[in-house]
Amino acid sequence: MEDTIIQVRNLSKDYGHGRGIFDINLNIEKGKVYGYVGTNGSGKTTTIRNMMGFIKPDRGNVTIQGLDSWKDATEIKKSVSYVPGEIAFPSLATGTDFLKLQADYLGIHDLTYMNHIISMLQLDPTANLKRMSKGMKQKTAITAALMGDKDLLILDEPTTGLDPLMRDSFIELIREEKEKGRTIFMSSHIFEEIEHICDQVAMIKDGRIVDTIDLWSLRHWKTKIFDIRFKGLDDYKKFLAKFHQIKDTDEDELLCQVEMPVSEIEQLFYVLKKFSVASIKEEHITLEQYFRKVYEKGRG
Repeated sequence: MEDTIIQVRNLSKDYGHGRGIFDINLNIEKGKVYGYVGTNGSGKTTTIRNMMGFIKPDRGNVTIQGLDSWKDATEIKKSVSYVPGEIAFPSLATGTDFLKLQADYLGIHDLTYMNHIISMLQLDPTANLKRMSKGMKQKTAITAALMGDKDLLILDEPTTGLDPLMRDSFIELIREEKEKGRTIFMSSHIFEEIEHICDQVAMIKDGRIVDTIDLWSLRHWKTKIFDIRFKGLDDYKKFLAKFHQIKDTDEDELLCQVEMPVSEIEQLFYVLKKFSVASIKEEHITLEQYFRKVYEKGRG
């Protein structure tokens, strides 16, 4: 357990009427990017607020680098950079004033990295702090967090309000942080960004963890799905008669979909040599598709 940075054990915070989080267990290792996904109201922010020591759990606990998140909250915050889900700035005129105040608080004298983040996010820090759009406020909060150069980042829906291009820039920044060996815990309801940058992902639903997955496993799934389009109806029908691992068909398009274990793919291509094939396309299961199946299974 020496590589464990964040350990969540049987964490519960019950707000009544089924709201809250219940028996949450998570283990975040050093240098990993850990995703936390779920719909709005599923319990992501409550979990993170417990991590940060903002609220006291009813049961269980969180330890960060061996320190209790509730009892040692002040000490923990010295080594954590945090982007909250709800951003509230102090009464200052501009984003520049806020970032300078943050730099002074953190003891940062070299602003090179801060300026790099500002450039990546296309942030205009001279804008009036109170009149900033949601996206501008989010960029300012991200800059304030990342400029601290801390080993642990806890980010609650950090890309809310960002347009797709700025999300891409944010993902690039997180990749840079990962290359530095940072440990990152990030909640989101946007599956695509989580899939692009995370090593592991947990899904929370109605306050409970319903599944976790290693992204390497998702990218190297034990089964493969192929869309195969044939040049003629005769070949199409003969293939269907010969091959039995058919998942779906479309006779009008001369298209069939097969799903099979990776170990049997060679046999598929051996059979296909006997037919006139127009195209073959491999379908990759996405994180969203995977967790949608988990959600649907939970309803059954």
